[in-house]
Parts: sequence; structure tokens; C-alpha cells
Amino acid sequence: MPQPQPIDEAQRVYEVAAELFALMSTPLRLRIISSLCGGEKNVGALVEELGSSQPNLSQHLATLYRAGILAKRREGNQVWYSVCNPKAVSLCRAVCTQIAIEFDDPAAVPPMERLTPARVLGV
Repeated sequence: MPQPQPIDEAQRVYEVAAELFALMSTPLRLRIISSLCGGEKNVGALVEELGSSQPNLSQHLATLYRAGILAKRREGNQVWYSVCNPKAVSLCRAVCTQIAIEFDDPAAVPPMERLTPARVLGV
């Protein structure tokens, strides 16, 4: 029979999970991760694709890099980013896919299985 975790260890698990969710709580960061799932891109390509300013995008890229979600490399005066944490990508993909399904056909997903708040879906 498994032993219960000490309270301090369990608390730390929740704290780290909350940090990860906070990291992923910015729509632009989710869009960056989604974009980079298609392969490595430089900052200029991301600016063009995502429609964000270069300073704003660079700030979010740096946050994701420091968190270990993205990798970067320099080639001349270009910085190229790629995803290096497939577990984080899987988490983002699972949540975003579920929400997209709920937006597509809200009535098809029972209320207790939804991630999207009812007020957002209008049901």
C-alpha cells in the first residue's frame, strides 16, 4: 500500500504545477509553442506569423527558454527557437484541443467533461 506523501512534498508538487500553469497562462506563449511545434523558427518569422511586436515576443521567448520549454541557437545575427520539452507541448496540445472541440460543438460535450467555462460557451 503506498504511503501518503509528506505534506511539504505534496505542497511542493502543487506549487510546481501552479508555476507551470502560470507559465502557460499567456495566450501568446501558447501560440509560440504551437507555432514551434511545426519546427524551428527565427524571431523574425515568429513576429510575422504571430503579429506581435519583436520586443514583446522576445520577452515571452526568453521566459519559455528560461523555463526549459524552448531551446535556442544563434546563427549570425539570427536567433532560432525550437521546442525542447515535449511533455509541456503535450499538455498544451491536450488542453487546447479539448477546448477547440468544446467550441466546435458545445452540446456534444457533457457539462462535467468540459474544460471551458459555460459562460464562455454560452450554454
